[in-house]
Amino acid sequence: MIDIHNHILPIDDGPTDFFQSREMLHNAMNNGITHVFATPHHKNGRFLNPKSDILLKVQELNAYLVGEKLPIHIHPGQEVRIHHDIFSSIDKGEILTLNDGGKYLLLELPSNDFPHNTHEIIYELLLQRIVPIIVHPERNSILLHRPELIFELVQEGALIQITAGSITGSFGKKIRIYTEKLLKHQLVHFVASDAHNCTKRRFLLNEAYKIITKTFGLQRTLTLQTNTEALLHGKPILTAHPVPIKRGIKSFMK
Repeated sequence: MIDIHNHILPIDDGPTDFFQSREMLHNAMNNGITHVFATPHHKNGRFLNPKSDILLKVQELNAYLVGEKLPIHIHPGQEVRIHHDIFSSIDKGEILTLNDGGKYLLLELPSNDFPHNTHEIIYELLLQRIVPIIVHPERNSILLHRPELIFELVQEGALIQITAGSITGSFGKKIRIYTEKLLKHQLVHFVASDAHNCTKRRFLLNEAYKIITKTFGLQRTLTLQTNTEALLHGKPILTAHPVPIKRGIKSFMK
């Protein structure tokens, strides 16, 4: 399996040192994961992790894996908080797309806000041939009550990544049901762990895929896994026509 979003590098709110990073790697392998995109926070108000720093840390961790002959590989990425000067950051070479391929970018919204310029930024990124992947929208308090905004983002060309823990219920019943509804409405393109440690925020991909298979069928799981493979190689993503959402949370959660 491939995990496209986690905090395995000791440079943000994940592990505090490389020893904990290595522990997380073993946890990932036990979960059946063979490829990990290391995607530390950048410009989220707490952490600044520009492209050059991430590439160096990924190189160091991969050197350890090769030395230990472990069957897992780290790929570079970045979880970028949406911000007004994101295009200046791109021009300065601070922004890191997945695998440094220039095509897919993990984009995070604030937990309790939906910035007024979100649609404009999505549009401009797509003009630059960068496909934004909105990470864990099910955990955004605004989108949790206005799911039609997620539908609009997908219609505009953005892709959606949900968190494995949202499917397993780690973030509560409401978010679990909401996430299932997103899947039902064809508004999910990827599942990722967003792992931060080996305890409360661990790798839960295997468990999440089992639940998705039971609820939506094996083909849905295979499509989601195929999409993570496509990201690894910079290929097009499999998408389905999203089911329109009526305004408001009540009709969505029925």
